[in-house]
Amino acid sequence: MRQLGLNRIQIDPARSDTAPLAPVSAGALTEHAPSAVIAADSAAVIRKRERIARIAKQRENVVQCEAQFLKAATALEDINANLYSRPAAAHQSADRLIQKMLDSILIDKDIAIHLMNDKVAGEEMYFYSLNITVLAMMLARELGLPATDIKQLGIGCLFHDIGKLDIPDRVRTKTEPHTRAERNLMQQHCQYGVAMAAKLGLSRSAVDIIAEHHECVDGSGYPRQLKAGQIALLSRIVAIVNTYDNLCNQPNLLDSLSPYEALSLMFAQQRNQFDAGALTTFIRCMGVYPPGTLVRLSDDTLGMVVAVNSSKPLRPAILIYDAAVPKAEAIILDLMVEPDLHVTASLKPMQLPREVHEYLSPRKRTTYYFDSPAENLHKRQ
Repeated sequence: MRQLGLNRIQIDPARSDTAPLAPVSAGALTEHAPSAVIAADSAAVIRKRERIARIAKQRENVVQCEAQFLKAATALEDINANLYSRPAAAHQSADRLIQKMLDSILIDKDIAIHLMNDKVAGEEMYFYSLNITVLAMMLARELGLPATDIKQLGIGCLFHDIGKLDIPDRVRTKTEPHTRAERNLMQQHCQYGVAMAAKLGLSRSAVDIIAEHHECVDGSGYPRQLKAGQIALLSRIVAIVNTYDNLCNQPNLLDSLSPYEALSLMFAQQRNQFDAGALTTFIRCMGVYPPGTLVRLSDDTLGMVVAVNSSKPLRPAILIYDAAVPKAEAIILDLMVEPDLHVTASLKPMQLPREVHEYLSPRKRTTYYFDSPAENLHKRQ
């Protein structure tokens, strides 16, 4: 009507095909319509506030977890510094560190495994040992092992590769393939480690881990080609997480697999080398898409898995790419509270557009630490 320049028109109700609507009272206009709009707006505001609070809490958990990781790594650095000069003190410090980690793991049935930032996790050997320790203790807990065994497992993991300290750096840190002679020398680190364990006064269980963490249940491992029944259970646990870590963190980073690829390879091609029950439990705990995996969601959003809860591994927390949000404030979606979303595919870094790759910053090294919802609640009180 406005486009035609008409200010008013006349109508004849008798000639209309449709009966006129019933008149609306002034009260209905002023009372019902506004209240419905206000209610809808209020619900939307509440949902938005709840989501903002969840994201803030998730970011806070990450910061706390990274702080705990750095604290543990610093303690482990001091332990390594005392290995030769004060072995008894190094053992005591390791005992305290593992007891603290054990208390955190056992405080709650829900344990979240977080991916550590490259700026937090370095390339020193003690970061690697800490990573193995975290994953092995988590797996042992899920297998229902008693606390005393988990503690000895943790101590054995901290020292499982100390024998490598007796191998020249030019061989130990080499990024190109080893020669046969170099490979034979590297495989001697198990024996070197056992000798060092005696000076530290480690338990039999911890020494077994140092000696056997490269043995395979099918007899294809080293140094003694032991088979299933000959390998201690704790050693079989460490063999799984050690292989996973090695696949994700190759000396030449270009050869490293994504966490998703590493688990897939272990199950599809290497499962005969591992304890079947422990491998199945490890995969269940880490989830189909472990932290560090690049993913596409059901709404086509791109992201990177940054945490997984051991009790709900199929609903991880994901760092989301959103060009409208600054990278430093990137949104972390927890799929446990986003029922309409799910992961549809794992992606390789090369499949990401350049701007997405730079935003998500896939980790050069895959390093984990854990936190407990119950422990976080205790810290905030």
